[in-house]
Amino acid sequence: MLDSARSLVDEHAALEAQLADPAVVGDPDRLREVNTRYAALGPVVAAHTEWRAATDDLEAARELAAEDPAFAEEVPALQERLERAEDRLRRLLIPRDPDDDRDVILEVKAGEGGEESALFAGDLLRMYLRHAERRGWRTEILDSTESDLGGYKDVQVAISSRGTPAPGEAPWARLKYEGGVHRVQRVPVTESQGRIHTSAAGVWVMPDVGDVAEVEIGPNDLKIDVYRSSGPGGQSVNTTDSAVRITHLPTGVVVSCQNEKSQLQNKESAMRVLKARLHQMAMDERAEADAQARSTQVRTVDRSERIRTYNFPENRISDHRTGYKAHNLDTVLDGDLDAVLDSAVEADEAARLAALGE
Repeated sequence: MLDSARSLVDEHAALEAQLADPAVVGDPDRLREVNTRYAALGPVVAAHTEWRAATDDLEAARELAAEDPAFAEEVPALQERLERAEDRLRRLLIPRDPDDDRDVILEVKAGEGGEESALFAGDLLRMYLRHAERRGWRTEILDSTESDLGGYKDVQVAISSRGTPAPGEAPWARLKYEGGVHRVQRVPVTESQGRIHTSAAGVWVMPDVGDVAEVEIGPNDLKIDVYRSSGPGGQSVNTTDSAVRITHLPTGVVVSCQNEKSQLQNKESAMRVLKARLHQMAMDERAEADAQARSTQVRTVDRSERIRTYNFPENRISDHRTGYKAHNLDTVLDGDLDAVLDSAVEADEAARLAALGE
């Protein structure tokens, strides 16, 4: 652990020197890259400094305790301080997800439950949009298919940070745990006898990778179709062929976008989603090859593969992976997701620490 920390402290110092280099300052792309890495290492340097100080103070107190009993009384508190510093440093040295600084493309898709599921998908979308607003993130609806009652059969939204986020605070670092089946228990608006129904909606979360080099798409890999966009019930909402469907032939991945009136804009949005999906597939394949795959992303929208339950009669939200439970469903649906997300982050960190210990 100490060797890893020292190497990162040395790297942080080297990056600080680069930030004063006119050649780096004059290159916006390089400056952004150095700034991002420098900011990411800042907490490690601070934790290492605190660990060094706690270590020195404890050693000094133990040496002086032999001559002055007053110093012996300070040892237990200093020992606790050192343990806290070691734990923080150890957590910061956990290998990071290389995508943790990225923005995300999030998709919500109605599943079991018909119209009620589509309405719940709309509730989830609003929850994420309000959470993004609380965080100061930008949001952009890339594509959506509305249901007859105002819900969503399928909706894709890009969520991006403003400026350079602090380590662990970018959209992907926080929202990547949202992938899975979300189950709702409530009385649907379509229910005339007041019975509680259960339905589900699926959430996919993918890093927004832009034009990263590892996502390679050959000139003959795509089949692009254009058609007229449609709204609830299938009625045409556009008189021109502006909607775009892109099929990635090597993988069979299909992406459609119809929200914009411009065919070019729809194509750009579809390509953005396609690249994110291909990147996610590559990540999954690497994880499986390393025998470290975690089933955090839903593959079928089925109630049996749920990660979370939203119980309206009890105003309760339950996360089945982390054991988190609270009776504040109304505030969570209003975007107050931090406690739920923190439980997932902490569970993930604990699993990673356990893996390091092995």
